[in-house]
Amino acid sequence: MRTGRIERTWWAALTLLAVLAGLLTLGPGRAHAATLTQVTGFGTNPGNLQMYRYVPDGLPSGRPLVVALHGCTQSASAYDDETGWTKWADQWGFALVLPQQQSANNSSSCFNWFQAGDFSRDQGEALSVRQMVDRMKADYGSDATRVYVTGLSAGGAMTAALLADYPDVFAGGGVVAGLPYHCATTQVEASVDCMTNGKNLTPQQWGDLVRGAYPSWTGGHPKVSIWHGSSDSLVKPSNLTELMEQWTNANGIGQTPTTSDTVGGYPHQVYTDAGGQARVETYSITGMGHGQPVDPGTGSTQCGTAGAYVLDVNICASYWIGRFWGLDGSSTPSPSPTPTTGPSTATLADDTTLDGYVKAAADGSSPAVGTLSGSLGLAVGRGTDGKQNRALLSFDTSGIPAGAVITGARLTVAYGSGSGDPFSGSRLVVDARTGCFGAAGTTGTDDWSAAVTAAEVATIGRFSSGSQTSTDLSPAGLAAITPGGTVQLRLSFDQALTSTAYLFLQRGANATLSVEYRR
Repeated sequence: MRTGRIERTWWAALTLLAVLAGLLTLGPGRAHAATLTQVTGFGTNPGNLQMYRYVPDGLPSGRPLVVALHGCTQSASAYDDETGWTKWADQWGFALVLPQQQSANNSSSCFNWFQAGDFSRDQGEALSVRQMVDRMKADYGSDATRVYVTGLSAGGAMTAALLADYPDVFAGGGVVAGLPYHCATTQVEASVDCMTNGKNLTPQQWGDLVRGAYPSWTGGHPKVSIWHGSSDSLVKPSNLTELMEQWTNANGIGQTPTTSDTVGGYPHQVYTDAGGQARVETYSITGMGHGQPVDPGTGSTQCGTAGAYVLDVNICASYWIGRFWGLDGSSTPSPSPTPTTGPSTATLADDTTLDGYVKAAADGSSPAVGTLSGSLGLAVGRGTDGKQNRALLSFDTSGIPAGAVITGARLTVAYGSGSGDPFSGSRLVVDARTGCFGAAGTTGTDDWSAAVTAAEVATIGRFSSGSQTSTDLSPAGLAAITPGGTVQLRLSFDQALTSTAYLFLQRGANATLSVEYRR
């Protein structure tokens, strides 16, 4: 069972949500024989999500794909036709994916938009959704340049995360009653600072958070439609402004609307780029509380079935979001960011001829090379002799083509044995060095305090068995990896341990550096 579940009290009001019933009323002459079906085996699924999809009968390849994320206590089946998305899938011809959260991950079935292990690129729930998209491309030939994502509440906050993480995947987004990307990294921050009080950053600060989600990305960012009720008491309405500031800045445009009008009687503002293309729009739904706007009926712009947190306010959000993306064919959609070639991945195994571990007093005095590498592995932490151990892993990068641009990397290590809890009050951090730390290349006493190319490029979470993968290496860490050479990583606890507590890490093929690159 995964940890970090959002406190139930934050979403106490949401626990009253009933499973919505009834079928979406379709326009004259429209019928859909397709049904919502579950898909299994769509990838490694590190976020432990469930995948559901709705594909109109006879849908040809090369059609768009929409990912729709439900809110807390909701489900895929309570969010597909109730919000109108299945109607537009049938009418406009696109496939629909509905990820579903599990209570084992979050007791209120909220997507974990506030946990770095779930909202970061190629990690947790974010990667699970990316794998669902890849499955749809494989099964139905979905158009890779027309993939969109939308969501309500926690699903809206996760939508912002997916847009930031994957500008190479998503051409546009729709955030309904949601929050900006990287607004929170803890439960308390999510509840108090973001949902209740509303965090106020500058457009530049918000935009920098988006750019930091995929720092090596050099293309554009998705277009975004933002919706919020002016009387929302669960997620503060000021989040609409913060989202607008984040995504206008990410798109390189100002915060003054190009046009201001009303749609369905509600204030609507559009922000365009220098070429006149709409990149961001906002809808402030006057008097509406927390929920997804719908307009039940058979009219050409109507959709949905009203229920808890699906609110009849005489405007169908899914219709206008789809139009903004260009799904209805009424206008040519804005070009999606052009993905760079690749990426490719090289998995490098630890070079046991150059690895090892070094021990020293907490102040670095009296260093010595560890002697148990061959039998136990690489030590990190405080040994029985009172010395602090630092492990060195070495990776040959000759398998990465010359001229390749490194776009991502993660270190995976495996537990061998240990004693005590070295993670108590301390973090396992990773330093990087282009080439070798010490002068000799092989492990020497100078490796303990040798200068780094980049410090604390990643951290490795607590584990006491199996394997553990680090956070993504920082941009400085990626820069330390050069094709056709060697990179060494030094692992140590960032606080000197005061009692015996250590890990022995396995060597060779059990310690790998996964490097993503493009040519």
